[in-house]
Amino acid sequence: MLNPAAHANQSDADTGDEPVIDVMGKVVDHDYLEVLGAKIYLPKILLVDGSWYFYSNTQSAIESGDFQRVEGAIVRSDGAPVTLDMSITSHLMYVWFGIILTLFCTIWAARRYRRGIGESSEPKGAAHNIFEVFFVFIRDDIAKEYISPDKYKRYVPYLFSVFMAISFMNLFGLFPWGVSATADLTVTATLAGITFFITQFSGSKDHWRHVFLFPGVHPLIRIILTPVEILGLFTKPFALAIRLFANMLSGKILIVCILGLIFIFTDIFGPMIGVGSSVVWVALTAALYILKAFIALLQAYIFTLLSAVFIGMAAEEHHHEEHDTSVATATEVKT
Repeated sequence: MLNPAAHANQSDADTGDEPVIDVMGKVVDHDYLEVLGAKIYLPKILLVDGSWYFYSNTQSAIESGDFQRVEGAIVRSDGAPVTLDMSITSHLMYVWFGIILTLFCTIWAARRYRRGIGESSEPKGAAHNIFEVFFVFIRDDIAKEYISPDKYKRYVPYLFSVFMAISFMNLFGLFPWGVSATADLTVTATLAGITFFITQFSGSKDHWRHVFLFPGVHPLIRIILTPVEILGLFTKPFALAIRLFANMLSGKILIVCILGLIFIFTDIFGPMIGVGSSVVWVALTAALYILKAFIALLQAYIFTLLSAVFIGMAAEEHHHEEHDTSVATATEVKT
């Protein structure tokens, strides 16, 4: 049985029997960045007992004598566990790549709009047109649709940024050496956490009254409803994180498994059967790549849509109480 933790920080110095196809080794986080078959090892930053340690890579940390590898994990040579691991990893690098590309696209488009391209005239070029299609879609069909008209504009930058960043992070996994950073639960949990805090800080007084007070509800019923509503504040971002994580992880595993059938058939039945069957597995993988590209954009859309829904529900002001009071007052005057 494969142990994912054993592969998370595995370096070239490790030896031993390798499985025919290491599925988990392709999707878990690594201490190196793979580009065109070459491995670029990343810095190791560790906090142990209040002391910080900086190394160019994992192997340097082990060769220094200060640290050793125990069951796939890095611990200090005296046995002290790592208090905080701030090391640069492959998933973190692809998160940065997604953010950098999002910033580049938005800054580039903003400069063109300032020059009047797309503002006083039509957008020029395929890239500018694609950018405007996505931006207008996020603004008009998501933000404006699910957030009140007087508030939606302030959330458009976040919704558009998170859509673009997640799209890029999802699409990076289509490269043979690439990684879908969103196949890491810590990444999706961080994104969902940002949505959670924006949602709570955007909550109106009416939103919080319906979480804790439930106007018009019997006090005994509040004992049941209040814990449920408080729990609901956390289950919404939890669902966001799990949905994105599970979909992207399963897609990557599926592609690795199907391509791995070539090596498994070769190992079991010999090179003739393995190479002969590769036509089927490669064709199936090509079809799955198209599907995965669609799912990459779809999952970014779903995350953005649900974020807008949650923010809109929290920021919405209900006027039913004022309406009821005005109706009652009017009735009394008529009477």
